[in-house]
Amino acid sequence: MKQRVKPSARQYIRPDGQLSTQGRRVWGKISDHLKDSFYKWMVQVRLFDRRSILLQRQGRIGTYAPLEGQEAAQVGSALALKKEDWIFPSYREHGVAMIAGMPLSRILLYWMGRVEGNVTPEGVRLLPPCVPIATQMPQAMGAAWAAKLKKESSIAVAYFGDGATSEGDFHEACNFAGVFQLPVVYFCQNNHYAISVPFHRQSATPTVVEKADAYAIQGVQVDGNDVLAVYTAMKEAVDRGRQGEGATLIEAVTYRKGAHTTADDATRYRDEQEVEEWVNHRDPLRRYESLLIREGLWTEAEMRDWESYCKETVEQAVREAEAASPPSAEHLFAHVFEKLPPDLVKQREQVQRREDELG
Repeated sequence: MKQRVKPSARQYIRPDGQLSTQGRRVWGKISDHLKDSFYKWMVQVRLFDRRSILLQRQGRIGTYAPLEGQEAAQVGSALALKKEDWIFPSYREHGVAMIAGMPLSRILLYWMGRVEGNVTPEGVRLLPPCVPIATQMPQAMGAAWAAKLKKESSIAVAYFGDGATSEGDFHEACNFAGVFQLPVVYFCQNNHYAISVPFHRQSATPTVVEKADAYAIQGVQVDGNDVLAVYTAMKEAVDRGRQGEGATLIEAVTYRKGAHTTADDATRYRDEQEVEEWVNHRDPLRRYESLLIREGLWTEAEMRDWESYCKETVEQAVREAEAASPPSAEHLFAHVFEKLPPDLVKQREQVQRREDELG
């Protein structure tokens, strides 16, 4: 078998917080506002994530998909988008949703099983979280195709994990995007495991990004824990899409610190040394904090103040979500069929009678 050379991931911020030579050039070209935004959003996302896990353990939300460790991948990519762009997330993109404009309380309502958690504010082009693996990819391709036909400047982005590359939807979406030169970005957060299955058991190629060659689309691999590298790669990809230069597949190599969901036990399939390496030596937030302090942009005291602000923001969202009126049982029947089958019509009538009896 021919030996393939594994691509080298783009990295601007090293794990110790030092900028590479190229990273220094890129760092000098972006605004202090954007540098602050990277940090502020990563902290907000992490604290929301940690609080959500506690809420699930307390029985206050349902099964939840943690994202800690993937903050740089989500924040860096989302901040490169515009309001006009369409976002097709999987079930782990809470950080992307926040930046797109989804209120924290509504994200919590989704995890409470409430239909309101799927409703975005006016003008926010964010689709509901997609739980079936990779089905959002052809949808994003379709939105990009529509934008091209209508001569709009918007691009579409599909977020997915490495497990999605084992699905036919991934290959079909990439193929269409390549054939029709569509303004779409496929953003893979390769966190090494599709639930318990390691990437090397899913793919004969050692990377996701080299799959782009089969469809003649641009492929970029980045250090997914380097927010500057992620942002730059995403900015280049969306600019290419807007300029009519076709699709891009981005592989952000990252790691989820916790379990696949709160229903999973990651200790059963992950090596302790591997986890320790990623958690203690490649953490995206600690890396960026070190850089900000070294550059004199933030102090540790300011960081603690921001953490306090974010914690209160999350608590306010929890209060708002839990104060929502009880859902109507009608929601069980309202959002699947255009016209209910007779057996479900009968069930709905029974539920209505029961609700009337209870007042």
